[in-house]
Amino acid sequence: MTKQRKIYFAADAHLGARFHQDPARVEKLLVGWLSEIRESAAALYFLGDMFDYWYEYKYVVPKGHIRFLGKLAELSDAGIEIHILIGNHDIWMFDYLPKEINAIIHRDMITVDLLGKRFLLGHGDEPDYRSRMFRLLRAIFRNRVCQWLYAGIHPRWTFGFALGWSHDSRKGGLRHEYMSVEERPAVRYLTAFAENYLKAHPDIDYFIFGHLHLLLDHQLSQGSRLLIAGDWMRLFSWIEWDGETLATKQYHIDP
Repeated sequence: MTKQRKIYFAADAHLGARFHQDPARVEKLLVGWLSEIRESAAALYFLGDMFDYWYEYKYVVPKGHIRFLGKLAELSDAGIEIHILIGNHDIWMFDYLPKEINAIIHRDMITVDLLGKRFLLGHGDEPDYRSRMFRLLRAIFRNRVCQWLYAGIHPRWTFGFALGWSHDSRKGGLRHEYMSVEERPAVRYLTAFAENYLKAHPDIDYFIFGHLHLLLDHQLSQGSRLLIAGDWMRLFSWIEWDGETLATKQYHIDP
């Protein structure tokens, strides 16, 4: 009898970020996990911000991340589907990863049927629950003309600016850490979005997001749950689905 293969979901490694104390260790842990799940994985869904900054110029891509990209190529060559949902830090993925590792890039939330259940997947920043400035910046970053103009700036300026902005943004994002997970504004907004979406789409069994750097498994209704996948910065976590059980898990790290 053939063993049921699993679907894995992970988010927010922010590879290349300046706030990692040991960037090489983070990447090696992530690659170690990918090696361990190779035999059981049917598909991998990365829910955004696996890179702290990613911009593809016509002939240039960000340096580094060789172990991670090499492992994805190995998994893809082994027949494992690689799905990447863009986040707010790695919006500018174009054709490099689809060509090199056969990755499937998703630019918005997706609804997908996996092993008998229906999932809505997203990075977590898609619902317009933030300020007008956030929505304006999101529209600018996704505008093709703005992307073309940005590509005309030399990478020595764009990479330094983007990584510095990310570092400042991350420090600002820690201001709610004193709150319980359920009390945090972003969690409440995302929960409200899922509850409202479910009213119009009652066939959704599971909502899964990243972005918030939290682990959450929240029952929305008798037949639907909202999960947040944590991150690969501090929690080293993921979500896995085997057709019967959907669970959050964390990578065992020796002290």
